[in-house]
Amino acid sequence: MSQPPSQQPPLDVRGAIDLSGLARPSTPPPGAPGGPPAPGPYTVDVDEASFPALVQSSTQYPVVVLLWAAWSEVSTALARDLGALAAEHDGRFLLARIDVEANPQVAQAFQAQSVPMVVAVLAGQPLPLFQGALPMDQVRGVLDQVLAAAAANGITGVAPLADQAAPADVPAEEEEPPLPPLHQAAFDAIERDDLAAAQEAYTQALQENPRDDMARAGLAQVGLLERTRDADLAAARAAAAANQSDVAAQLLVADLDVLGGKVEDAFARLIDVVRVTAGDEREAVRQRLVDLFEVAGGDDPRVVAARRALANALY
Repeated sequence: MSQPPSQQPPLDVRGAIDLSGLARPSTPPPGAPGGPPAPGPYTVDVDEASFPALVQSSTQYPVVVLLWAAWSEVSTALARDLGALAAEHDGRFLLARIDVEANPQVAQAFQAQSVPMVVAVLAGQPLPLFQGALPMDQVRGVLDQVLAAAAANGITGVAPLADQAAPADVPAEEEEPPLPPLHQAAFDAIERDDLAAAQEAYTQALQENPRDDMARAGLAQVGLLERTRDADLAAARAAAAANQSDVAAQLLVADLDVLGGKVEDAFARLIDVVRVTAGDEREAVRQRLVDLFEVAGGDDPRVVAARRALANALY
């Protein structure tokens, strides 16, 4: 999929979003003091219930998500600017506002570390755009890139007006069939942060059916989470920069880049390492690339390009 530089794996609303037991702070309604600006014609406010349908709607037209908080004046100012731009673009994208305090696990699905944060969603895939405030002309430039990426991937629909576009009103797909028992066990284990149990469930699923691509991808994702569980990104980058020949340091940064959505950077880093290594070290890097290809998805154009580059580096 053609896209701006940063991208993350598709949002998994089945496994990541379960907010039923959480207490939620109240936020003033849109237009009230302390709340976000009143929504414009192509602006909607989204919560955990409407979030899955919002992701689905991104297959029809681009969605720009603003993660905001009532205590952040920068958030409310950016909400006003983005709302004006959404109206100006006349439906070429839908602005979706998400209150991170009321919907913490939705924010977690976007890996939001601070607010405001702006993320585009195209065909169910989140594309981190920027954090904090930007001048209006720079915001326009970012949106132009998003619209170009959407057009390149055939996402050219026009968002309906907000009173018709609430994500809950997006036609729902047919109800998904239940997951196979071992896959459900893995999802449940990930939700309770029991990665060992998730790994065990996916491994058993692969033993029972070696062609279970979903289990293979799940196993790769669990491995990525396990390897990066206690990693510090700044320290990892510093270690990798200080010693370019430290294969373990390069592998860790690549893992963290994939987790943070910098998939192309991760692939390029490891392919460069393949070119300068041999023997067991080269095989370890090759195998890590194969694992990360599973995380990104075999049909992802970035994976297709990286496979070609890896073959050239190896042979």
